[in-house]
Amino acid sequence: MLELSDAQIGGWVASFLLPLFRVGALLMVMPVIGTAIVSTRVRLFLTIAITLAIVPVLPPSPEFDALSLQGLLYIAQEILIGAVMGFSLQLFFHLFVVAGQIIAIQMGLGFASMIDPTNGISVPVIGQFLTMLTTLLFFSMNGHLVVFEVLVESFTTMPSGNGGLLTDQFWLLANRLGWVMGAGLLVALPAITALLVINIAFGVMTRAAPQLNIFSIGFPMTLVMGMIIFWIGMADILSQYQRFSSEALSWLGELVRAR
Repeated sequence: MLELSDAQIGGWVASFLLPLFRVGALLMVMPVIGTAIVSTRVRLFLTIAITLAIVPVLPPSPEFDALSLQGLLYIAQEILIGAVMGFSLQLFFHLFVVAGQIIAIQMGLGFASMIDPTNGISVPVIGQFLTMLTTLLFFSMNGHLVVFEVLVESFTTMPSGNGGLLTDQFWLLANRLGWVMGAGLLVALPAITALLVINIAFGVMTRAAPQLNIFSIGFPMTLVMGMIIFWIGMADILSQYQRFSSEALSWLGELVRAR
């Protein structure tokens, strides 16, 4: 008859439980998978499946009592690590949302908004378009596989039960918040510059011919020219995505290796 000791059962539970919480926290926070469009049950099944697949190649986890204070601290630490990784990916996706909002406001299309099904908030149509485009590019270029590779590597660089206080990770994450605004502005810069020239031209026309109704002419022209400029700018969106996605994924690797 097979007999199992408490130590053996505790070791098996620890080897599965801690990676489960880190993987689950990442999937609950990361873009697309962690949004409302994917049900909680599906995310739970993905968490269990990914954990079962990666546990055999992970370094051994410390043995602990799951109901003790030490066990709760280990679990909280794993949740924080996974959440920080997922939030860093959210920053990458939101830079395109920021770019879309800047372009929409500049071209006078800021009033045209729709409900974002992933976040449940109202966003400009251009920002939602860039979000969907970024999502398709992310999965078509296997960005999710790179994220899972970094996740598996994080168990070596930040072992379960030995992740420290995550002070360096939170500091790097806080410094990255300014990167979102700068990158979003860089993506929208060509459209902003072109629309600024158009607005200056309308200002000169109004100065030269005060009787001209600039509101009845300028607003439709700015809107139409803004759409044309945005369409032309889509020719360079792939190179911009590759640049910022490479930077974001490499930074994600640096995040889990920070000490």
